[in-house]
Amino acid sequence: MSEDLIVGGAMLPHAPQFFTLPDSEDKDTVRRVRDVAAAIGQRLQALQPDLWIMIANDHAQQFFHQCAPPFTLHVGGVAKGEFAGRGFRYQVPSEISFRIVEDLYRSGFDPAFTSSAEIDYALGIPLTHLGVSAPVLPVYVNAYLPPQPTPERCYAFGVALANAVRRLGLRTVVVASGGMSHFPGTDRYSEPDLDFDNRVLDILRTGNLKSLIGYSENRLDDTGNIELRCWALAAGALGERVPDVVQMDPSWHHNYASLGFFSPPRPAPRPHYPRIAPELAELTRALHGLAYDQANQLAFVADPSAYAARFELSESHRGALLDMDPLAFAEMGLHPLIGFLANMNIQRLRAEAGSGR
Repeated sequence: MSEDLIVGGAMLPHAPQFFTLPDSEDKDTVRRVRDVAAAIGQRLQALQPDLWIMIANDHAQQFFHQCAPPFTLHVGGVAKGEFAGRGFRYQVPSEISFRIVEDLYRSGFDPAFTSSAEIDYALGIPLTHLGVSAPVLPVYVNAYLPPQPTPERCYAFGVALANAVRRLGLRTVVVASGGMSHFPGTDRYSEPDLDFDNRVLDILRTGNLKSLIGYSENRLDDTGNIELRCWALAAGALGERVPDVVQMDPSWHHNYASLGFFSPPRPAPRPHYPRIAPELAELTRALHGLAYDQANQLAFVADPSAYAARFELSESHRGALLDMDPLAFAEMGLHPLIGFLANMNIQRLRAEAGSGR
């Protein structure tokens, strides 16, 4: 199995209080958030990615009055900005970004691109906490200005984004900024929904990242989680993988959740009902005849060996057919339904013959 080029990622908060540090903010909470992000950043840098993709929402700063695209990629040589007295300046891999935009167009997405969008705190805070100094590719998501892209569309965009960097052969880290529950500027500011957030995290802990598309737009709004669109985009890029770090640090106004992904995706589990393996095709044909054809069933009950001789079977496959053990068939990789039905019919006919019916 070849290495997945999406080598890791993170989902991190970006509350402005991390930099403004008002008296109302618990400094121990801020320290825990900063420390876990720094640890995640060290692990991600150890993966030696070729590309850092940073996904964040715009806080009605740049994509608001004039134009509000659902997704925007930065293609400028430099992305910079300032917040709370701190300046941000990051190189942007422009040629890579343009090629990704072109790939997304061919994949059925129409993202905007910008050469001049700024780095605000949604990007600057997690980049600072992670300790990133390498070039980064910012991806802006419209989370705050209706109509926003649906969680399903965000996830699908993430899948397409990951496929684009795979085609470019780039080892990539994907970081989403935002969340969890908070209601800035509303009468619910002091009422973040911790119960909801913990339920979401409990599912994400299992590696079911695609669960993020199951929350409706109304549900995200009602729980203060409109920024989970950024997480959904990252989830599409990361695929189903178990987070190595999950930490929740709630505050009175904002639930700070931090997730880090350093391990590769889980291998796909063996399905209960697999495809027909070429080496099992002849044995499958023999069992299929017993599952659905009465004449074949009667022939097998009358003379199992003669029935088996109709088929070009290896000795082991011939023995399995004569033993008629459905669990053994499944263990071999045969489609269990065919073995189950074949055995059920043979057992029924043998029972009828034994009873004299």
